[in-house]
Amino acid sequence: MGVAVWPMIELEADDALASAAAIASNDAAVDKVCIWTPDKDLAQCVRDDRVVQIDRKSKKILDADGVRAKFGVDPALIPDFLALVGDTADGYPGIAGIGPVTAAQLLNRHGAIENFPPTVLGHRRELALLFKNLATLRADAPLFRDVDELGWQGPTDAFASFAVRIDAPRLVERSTKARDRFVSGADVKGTE
Repeated sequence: MGVAVWPMIELEADDALASAAAIASNDAAVDKVCIWTPDKDLAQCVRDDRVVQIDRKSKKILDADGVRAKFGVDPALIPDFLALVGDTADGYPGIAGIGPVTAAQLLNRHGAIENFPPTVLGHRRELALLFKNLATLRADAPLFRDVDELGWQGPTDAFASFAVRIDAPRLVERSTKARDRFVSGADVKGTE
């Protein structure tokens, strides 16, 4: 279909999203980066109102203030927060007895888990650091050099034969119409 993809073995999709957001937000030509997912761990990528997270279902846009309102901590502390409270979607339980309110209080008082006094987590500190490692997204994958590489030029010639093979010939027509609207319309870099 001509859409940029990043096949990878070493990283998960969330790491690719975090890396793409980091690369794009460092490009002066980009006005705003919108990450379309309700996944809690991607809230760590939010930067002021330049990189935001959008939940399509709830129709909520989380900038840094929105992340603080929802979780009680700054975006940079989301991995610590999730390490303490857990994230069932990513398969780690968090630290027993620590819920969202307590986690936010501890993080706002002490900062990152590494800065907690030894008595706060006791023998559970290493487990919390393991969960933090699991919750921390990589944002350094070399996916593309600049955002112009992501510009959609429409479906490729190979897409037509693929659409026939999957018995969906209207996909070619629909994607060609979308390309025509895109080419004649606003540039994607300037819109949300």
